[in-house]
Amino acid sequence: MEVRRGIGVSAGIVIAPARLLEKSKMAPMKRLIESGSVEGEIKRFRDAVTSAISELEALRAQASETMKPEYAAILDFHSAILKDPSFDKEVGQKIRFNKVSAEYAVSRVLRRYARSISSASDELFRQRSSDIFEIEQRLLRILSHEPLSEDEPIPDKVIFVGHDLAPAQVASLDKSKVVGFVTDYGGKTSHAAIVARAMGIPAVVGLGNITQDVSNGDMLIIDGSKGLVIIDPDERTLERYKLLKQSYEQFERQLLLLRNMPPETLDGFRVQLLANIEFQDELSIALKNGAEGIGLYRTEFLFLREGLSPDEEEQYYAYRNAAVLMGDQPVVIRTLDLGADKMPFDGSIGEDNPFLGCRSIRYTLSRPELFKTQLRAILRASPYGNVKIMLPMVTTVEEVQRAKAFVEDAMEELRERSLPFNPEIEIGVMIEVPSAALTADILATEAKFFSIGTNDLIQYTLAVDRGNQAVASLYQSAHPAVLRLLSHILEVGRKHSIPVAMCGEMGADVAYVPFLLGLGLETLSISPQHLLEIKKVIRSTTLREAGELAQRVLSCKEASEAENILREKVRSLVPQLVQSF
Repeated sequence: MEVRRGIGVSAGIVIAPARLLEKSKMAPMKRLIESGSVEGEIKRFRDAVTSAISELEALRAQASETMKPEYAAILDFHSAILKDPSFDKEVGQKIRFNKVSAEYAVSRVLRRYARSISSASDELFRQRSSDIFEIEQRLLRILSHEPLSEDEPIPDKVIFVGHDLAPAQVASLDKSKVVGFVTDYGGKTSHAAIVARAMGIPAVVGLGNITQDVSNGDMLIIDGSKGLVIIDPDERTLERYKLLKQSYEQFERQLLLLRNMPPETLDGFRVQLLANIEFQDELSIALKNGAEGIGLYRTEFLFLREGLSPDEEEQYYAYRNAAVLMGDQPVVIRTLDLGADKMPFDGSIGEDNPFLGCRSIRYTLSRPELFKTQLRAILRASPYGNVKIMLPMVTTVEEVQRAKAFVEDAMEELRERSLPFNPEIEIGVMIEVPSAALTADILATEAKFFSIGTNDLIQYTLAVDRGNQAVASLYQSAHPAVLRLLSHILEVGRKHSIPVAMCGEMGADVAYVPFLLGLGLETLSISPQHLLEIKKVIRSTTLREAGELAQRVLSCKEASEAENILREKVRSLVPQLVQSF
């Protein structure tokens, strides 16, 4: 028996034999062509694109039948790349001017896109580089006239094991036979993870070399909640997990009863639970799970799908739809959180250190027309609900002042067009770098609210790239420096009467919720699928207990000590959520 720990991306416990997925990788060699062959080569490329789009449309129709319809839209990202005129133009130019084959041109262009996306500030978009790879492989397969692979029939329920499962593969899984999957690569916010959660298929990713350690037919146990994979379990472990599976499924049914109950501690402290969303159709899931608004509306996908700059109308309709569905509940729209070298179709030259470069608010301030187009769209949506604007990666108060000046310009342009908007729209900032945290009192003079982005705050505070396996162990959410910064931000918020929310992954970690309540955090914004379990934790503790826990944890000198205290506390409150710790 061997126990492996990865990243749990879709909750649940399954027990089934392994089924290995073989995925060939095509890497074309550079092949030069004659001048007279250029037009024919461009036609080959365009014919391949047409065929790829047809395949994706068929896959999308299939996905709509086997999973929640809203997530079939994820596959549109692939089609949007293929249909974008910029992609066609760039590949065509590379063929025409470099005299190279269609295969080589496609590979070079798409791999540049992948590099751009993989250096994005938001993990959600970094994970999308694997999607670009899948688009590349699809086109290369068509160009080489290889047929779609036909897998051998699956005789019974199995767990798929692969290097990486692309969204198209996940969407086409036969849920009646494929009960889970594990992969070498991937992260919590990859498309595959999102789709897996929507389909209710337990999954663990980021296992390193699971494909080398597992053979077809090996019995596996997946604990998707805790990121555990057990290879060839002994009888005792097998029986234990059968009981855990029954207990987990019963607990899930209990969580559903919380949907219409308030997120309130046992002694009456009311917490506001909001949802983080990216796709329009996630709104329905958020509402179904009891979200009281949208605390983080990611807008980057609009730009990644539509090219450099989706027009004002496209953005307006997307934002308006969210505002209408949420009614009086808040809809906090984050302005574009990508950078000059991270926009797939921007054509900008890559930076040596993109995480410290021209990105987020720095990028939008340097692109006035792009920024004002987005601001006008948000402003036009504001009369339809409780819409707010949030600025990402703010480091100085001057950035907030400049952004507010752009908002005023956008308002004036709308007045000239006689278009309605809310002139009192609130503008807040994300606190996700140490400089913002330490000068929160200064930012409070310009911002109406704060939202703590723990993912980047931890990364920048500890100087650790959590995507780098060599230093990933140093990415410690419970590091004393991080916890003290959180305490400081909340103290500044109280002192200046600035509402403070948290929209990072820490807020969706059940172990940290009591601690955050103890610090005085009143608003959590998390992914829709975590709303009910976080509500369960909130309803299982008291503010007094949470306050005592916070003081104890803040006195810890080591992250491991604080982490152990937090885990033990939540284990005592809701043991069903931490069975595998």
